[in-house]
Amino acid sequence: MTQQKKYFLVTIFFISCLLIGGFFLLKWALNFFEPLQNTGRLISVVTQMKDLDEEELAAYNPKTQKAFDVLHYDVRIELYPQQKKISGEVIIKLKVNDNKLDKIDINFYDNMKIKYVELSGKNAHFTRSKKIFSVKKENNLDTVEIKISYEGTPQSLGFGSMNFEEVNSKNQIYTISEPVFASTWLPCVDVVDDKALLDMYITNDSNYVSLSNGKLIDVKRNTTRKTYHWKTFYPISTYLIAIYSGTYKLYSEPYTSINGDKFNIEYYATENNFENAKKDFSDHSKYIKTFEELFGPYPFPKEKYSVAEFWWQNGAMENQTITGIGSRYISGMKFFSDMLVHELAHHWWGNAVSPRTWKDIWLNEGFATYSVALYWEKQSGFSALQSTMFDKNGNFNTHALYNPGSALFDGTIYNKGAWVLHMLRKEIGDQDFFKSLKKYFEYFKYSNASTEDFKNICEKISGKKLQQFFNQWVYKGKGRLEIQADWESVKSHTEFTTKIKIKQLQKGYEIYKFPLEIKLVFDKPEKYLISTNYISTKDSVINISTKEKPTKVILDPDYWLLAEIKSNKEI
Repeated sequence: MTQQKKYFLVTIFFISCLLIGGFFLLKWALNFFEPLQNTGRLISVVTQMKDLDEEELAAYNPKTQKAFDVLHYDVRIELYPQQKKISGEVIIKLKVNDNKLDKIDINFYDNMKIKYVELSGKNAHFTRSKKIFSVKKENNLDTVEIKISYEGTPQSLGFGSMNFEEVNSKNQIYTISEPVFASTWLPCVDVVDDKALLDMYITNDSNYVSLSNGKLIDVKRNTTRKTYHWKTFYPISTYLIAIYSGTYKLYSEPYTSINGDKFNIEYYATENNFENAKKDFSDHSKYIKTFEELFGPYPFPKEKYSVAEFWWQNGAMENQTITGIGSRYISGMKFFSDMLVHELAHHWWGNAVSPRTWKDIWLNEGFATYSVALYWEKQSGFSALQSTMFDKNGNFNTHALYNPGSALFDGTIYNKGAWVLHMLRKEIGDQDFFKSLKKYFEYFKYSNASTEDFKNICEKISGKKLQQFFNQWVYKGKGRLEIQADWESVKSHTEFTTKIKIKQLQKGYEIYKFPLEIKLVFDKPEKYLISTNYISTKDSVINISTKEKPTKVILDPDYWLLAEIKSNKEI
């Protein structure tokens, strides 16, 4: 009896420890996961940025910028983290498309001091406004080079265009320039569809590792400073140009692409998080292989794919060939695999194929969000796709998917964007859908595409007219389908006729047209019939004849529709 009592007390103690531990684990998890809003960027609060209003963008990117095409950026940045300052020298090589213009407009915030400007080797005259400096053009050359020398403390705008942090008594620097804030620290033509090649030289104190896009060419040291030279072999949009500088350790593994290209997958993290980062990041070869099979070969094989810890604590950022992930999301337990998969997917959707304008942002975020669902479908089957998409359902009634204004990073862009692709897949069929994705990637790789470009590819591959689909789900329609459905089954001679009444109730778009699967279940659960119908009116009646009376009717049984379905009886 004494022995039994002893075991009983031990058991009570053990259970108590589990309950207490579980409480604190739950509290930690709630705090830890609080920012997650089912978006790839994982932002807790959507930033409404005045700079994205059409009027502001028109002033930020004047039409005169279309007269030039940036070919190359040579960027040399000196970092002074203690003073939170930088000094830089940038050479911008531009092709001249219109020699009638007598000025070149460069985006650059006026709090940064410009020391001098040269045009093709000669001192240049320039004027400044808040976000632009204009260089007077005095020749008729086909190409020109503008050299700008500058210094100052960059403003930290948007999600934090350049940030100086102190972590564990170490200075750490990172940039997030999306969507239009590269010019807070880098003189550039900050237009999403003006891609260029890049040479980036970053100098910091010798104990820091400095990272950027592309391939590491060399590292040069002097007594106290160290310069990293990174080079891109593929064009890059300015919002994807990145600098991370910190006390990094590196782990690297080789990867062979499906077409035989070889490159490195590189992981960077600080010493405190390094072992956990290696565990969290270790599945990237599997992620890349899956996306290569789905979309086509990894688009930047001459460079690298890398993931680096950085100090933005609201999520991750897909800078070209160097994804940054917030340090709080490194645990060693792969809690945030979806985030890593999402950011990798951007290297196809957003980085290789970039949007034509910011009105087309769903082509970045909706595609990357759906790519996560496709990844899990590949790994775990169709039910994984269903559960992933079910988790991304919502009202989405604030704005249309296309041209969201300043709401570039809300749930509509990410989750409704993913649902649109999911429904398009059903609309045109699996074979044509995946063929369209591959063709879209292949055709627009290293350039920019619009929503209309994507629609045209899908129409050409499938042979179907898709204007109605894109109008209701992308261009005009807000929200989702709202359906009131009822049914009754009546015996007639030797058959039963099941009449299903469907009424569209949504206000965001009066009449949606869509394929609808209806599942009739009979007395045995394994016995059912699926009928596919195309709904093209606000009020529809569908009659289905069967030899047995169904016990249940299920609309959209496999979750292909972004819809709320209601009924006065079980349906």
